[in-house]
Amino acid sequence: MDVEGPSSSPPMRQTSLPPSSIPDPVTSSNGQTSPRRSRPIASALAFDNDDADEAQAEEETTGRRRAKPRTQGTVADIPLVRDPVGESVRESFERFLKTYTSEVALPATPASDGDVPIAGEGELVYIEQIHTMREYELTTLYIDYGHLLETDDVLADAIQKQYYRFLPYIRRGLNNLVAEFEPEYLKLNPTAAATDSVNLQSREFNIAFYHLPLVSGIRDLRTDKIGTLMSISGTVTRTSEVRPELLFGSFICEVCGGLVNDIEQQFKYTEPSLCPNPTCGNRIAWQLQIDSSKFTDWQKVRIQENPSEIPTGSMPRSLDVILRSEMVERAKAGDKCVFTGTFIVVPDVSQLGLPGGNKAEIMREANRANNAASAVGGAGVTGLKSLGVRDLQYKTAFLACMVHDADGRTGTNIRGEDEDAEEDGQAFIRSLTEPEFEELTAMIESDHIYSRLVESIAPTVYGHEIVKKGLLLQLMGGVHKQTGEGMHLRGDINICIVGDPSTSKSQFLKYICSFLPRAVYTSGKASSAAGLTAAVVKDEETGDFTIEAGALMLADNGICAIDEFDKMDISDQVAIHEAMEQQTISIAKAGIHATLNARTSILAAANPIGGRYDRKKSLRANVAMTAPIMSRFDLFFVVLDECDEKSDLNIAKHIVNVHRFQDEAIRPEFSTEALQRYIRYARTFNPKLTPEAADVLVEKYRILRQDDASGTGRNSYRITVRQLESMIRLSEAIARANCTAEVRETVLSMCPI
Repeated sequence: MDVEGPSSSPPMRQTSLPPSSIPDPVTSSNGQTSPRRSRPIASALAFDNDDADEAQAEEETTGRRRAKPRTQGTVADIPLVRDPVGESVRESFERFLKTYTSEVALPATPASDGDVPIAGEGELVYIEQIHTMREYELTTLYIDYGHLLETDDVLADAIQKQYYRFLPYIRRGLNNLVAEFEPEYLKLNPTAAATDSVNLQSREFNIAFYHLPLVSGIRDLRTDKIGTLMSISGTVTRTSEVRPELLFGSFICEVCGGLVNDIEQQFKYTEPSLCPNPTCGNRIAWQLQIDSSKFTDWQKVRIQENPSEIPTGSMPRSLDVILRSEMVERAKAGDKCVFTGTFIVVPDVSQLGLPGGNKAEIMREANRANNAASAVGGAGVTGLKSLGVRDLQYKTAFLACMVHDADGRTGTNIRGEDEDAEEDGQAFIRSLTEPEFEELTAMIESDHIYSRLVESIAPTVYGHEIVKKGLLLQLMGGVHKQTGEGMHLRGDINICIVGDPSTSKSQFLKYICSFLPRAVYTSGKASSAAGLTAAVVKDEETGDFTIEAGALMLADNGICAIDEFDKMDISDQVAIHEAMEQQTISIAKAGIHATLNARTSILAAANPIGGRYDRKKSLRANVAMTAPIMSRFDLFFVVLDECDEKSDLNIAKHIVNVHRFQDEAIRPEFSTEALQRYIRYARTFNPKLTPEAADVLVEKYRILRQDDASGTGRNSYRITVRQLESMIRLSEAIARANCTAEVRETVLSMCPI
């Protein structure tokens, strides 16, 4: 998938091309082959992963072949062209990896007169990482670009501006360091012949840069960015399966049985052009030797612009990102990620692989031109090609060497509950800075933290404390449980806000979507069942059917906010029944049978029938929802627009001050970042019900059930076991908000039900 022109990438290896890549055999007048054919085999340790090396060396070989009749005896004496700048970059990069320490002093860091500076007393960061790679059998070295920038800004600038050119050189520098510090890790032997040195293969090592100072958007990518080191951000919308990619193939000639090694693949399956045996001449009959070929993991993901980065009136742009080796499976659909790598141009394989391809189009153009020339009146209108517009047979992609979460740190990932909550909580505390840890400790130890947290939720909205309590409990969530039979018990809390127009329902939804890193906002009327759950689409390159994530899948481990929920069609509401209770999505379409995870909380906003809420009717009579949907919501909030002089005056003053002073009019006690850290830490608690609290819940459920059966209560729908589970989830969420490991009777008194 890599590509680069021969003019921008110098050769990296000190050997010529593999014998099979030479266009024609070079034979002397006496029938003997040139000694050039045996040189690649002699240099087995040459680093051979330069994508542009083959093209340039092929051009060089062609030039030598044209000059053959005149310089027959001196062809082998022509030296290979070397890039002194690339070698200098490799040496500087090796020096940086050998000497960088975390405690190095800035003035004394640059090397003087080319000598290796003496390392400080600190730990050699990247040498230790090489030892760790051997210990855990990793092949990727992770380099902080900030370290490189503060140590050697000239080297950092060279790598950033001409990353694709110098990539083979810095990878060869990494190979040299591995050979120096961990020489046994340099080789691998897939054929299990430990004593046979011929079958030993070099291990492919990769370099991943991160923490670049600037993160670009997809819309900013232009042709001047091709080949440079850069970071882009976007939301992952589709991921392909992990496939093996053939890097260097070993082929057996089916005519003479000869073996041709290290045939570099170029965009598609590439076979040797000619058998190296001078008496064979085979060009087409080849068999791939799988055990001695080099493969790597390959995955393609589709990313889309973040909603906040889309200009007015523009459609969101998409881009294909190629992940290799240990970077695969790091990005899931719905993740907001930062990809570091280079912008590349590749042939449009989807067009090249079509039946008939471009040959059929060329023949049609030729026939059309002949017919037009022979017709009366000469040539007619031939379209844009007559004006010099060329066919676009290339497309752009992004070759990523590093993938990480857009939030930089897992501190804002509030859905961070792991199997071992205690270790997860300690790991989160270790990731905090000293001021953040002190602020979190003060919040935990303070009194009435639950009510103070509620006051900091959605500070731009005046009042509605009961709704804010529900939103805080939804952010906290209950405890997910799994029975011995493998049945999952839902811990997410679903909330529906029903109210008159202009009562801040959509403001609550927008606030939650901006508060959470993994939240999806959608409108009920403009969403279909496939758009909410998942759609089966055909891949444009392979033609296979794949699953494209819908809103509920994109909000996995987050919150899906659905506005105008009452305007949804009944058939579309039925599609989310399974996702709201079982938290899965089952699909059986186009030969695909799959069960997908949709572990999401649903926050819905609905308007009453007729636009205004009728107090004389029950909730069910006021909302256009079916009974199965209503029973799946844990909390219903009815927000009324009532005329009250005092509250109207306070609301008017609040709105006017927000418009006059913006942020100065809103002074919540805790900032958004502090709230995110507190919720992330609180979710590491898994509170348990005490026997006393369990008895209280059972008694409450019995009373509700009796009232519903006798008809004396004014319940909107029948009380079922789901309401008992809702009370358990809400009590666990309140215990989490207070950072306690037990659900006591005092906690139940604060439960909204």
